[in-house]
Amino acid sequence: VSPFNAAPTPRTKMASLLRRVAAAALLLSEAAAVKPALRSANASAAIVALPSAAERKAPPCQCEASNPAWKPCARTVPKCIFVDLGAADGNSFNTFITNGYGPVANCPSGQWEAHLVEANPRFDQPLQTLEGKYPAQVKADKSTAAFFCEGSTTFYLDTTNHAQNYWGSSLSSNHPDAQKSGLQGVNVRLMNLNRLLVEETIPGDWVMVKMDIEGAEYDVLPCLAQAPGASLIDRLYMEEHAPTWSLTGGTAETLNAAKETLRQRGVDIPQYFSQTF
Repeated sequence: VSPFNAAPTPRTKMASLLRRVAAAALLLSEAAAVKPALRSANASAAIVALPSAAERKAPPCQCEASNPAWKPCARTVPKCIFVDLGAADGNSFNTFITNGYGPVANCPSGQWEAHLVEANPRFDQPLQTLEGKYPAQVKADKSTAAFFCEGSTTFYLDTTNHAQNYWGSSLSSNHPDAQKSGLQGVNVRLMNLNRLLVEETIPGDWVMVKMDIEGAEYDVLPCLAQAPGASLIDRLYMEEHAPTWSLTGGTAETLNAAKETLRQRGVDIPQYFSQTF
C-alpha cells in the first residue's frame, strides 16, 4: 500500500506485511505519477531491424541476481527510498521531494532517502551539489551506469539534444542520438541494481525505482525478475525504449515477461514517461 494513497486498512497492512516477510525470507536464502504519453522508442530515427549478435556491443558482464557476499541492510527504521536510474541533473529527484510522486510527509517514519545513479559525467557537478544540500539523505553514483552486474564499460554521449538534457546518452552504440553525436564514448562504472536493493533497503521501506536508461531496461529487468531483492520494490516507474538498444539481445517479449513476473511478486508498474528537460 502506497504511503501516498489513503491510509491502509488493517487487512491491507497485513497483506503488505506478509509480502515483506516473504521478501525478507527470500533474502536470507534470497501516487502512480501521471505523465504524458510515452516518448517513441524511435523518436529520432526510423524503425530498424534488430542488430545481429555480431553487431551488438557485447555486455561487459553477466546477470548477477544475488550474491552471498552482499550484506543485507541492517537499518531498522523504515523510510521512503527513491532510486533514480538515469538521474540526469536530479530533475526527477526534485519532482520527488516537491511531492510530485505524492506527499513526502507520508513516507514511513516521515523519512526518505534517495539514490541517484547517472552515467553522463556532464551531470557529476549537479549531483554532487545535491549530495551537499542533503548530506544525510542523497547518495549519488556519478559517472555510473545502472546494470545487472558490476564492472566498467563504454557509455556513449548524446551531445546534440541540448533542450532535452542530452536524453539520448546510452550504453548502446546503436542508439541514434549517440550515433548522431559521433559515438563519443567515456568509461563509466557499472552498478548492480540487485545489490543496491539488498544492501540499502529493508522490508518496511516504501521503495520506488525510476528507470530511464535508454534501452538497458531490456538487460536489467529480466535479471531483476530473478533477483530475491526485487520483492523489496513497491513501485517501478520505467520508460521503455527500443529493444535495438539492448546489449543482450533483449526483446519486447522478454521485457514483458519480466514485468509480469515482477507484478506477480507485488511490484506496481504504472505507465511512465520521464521528463528530462
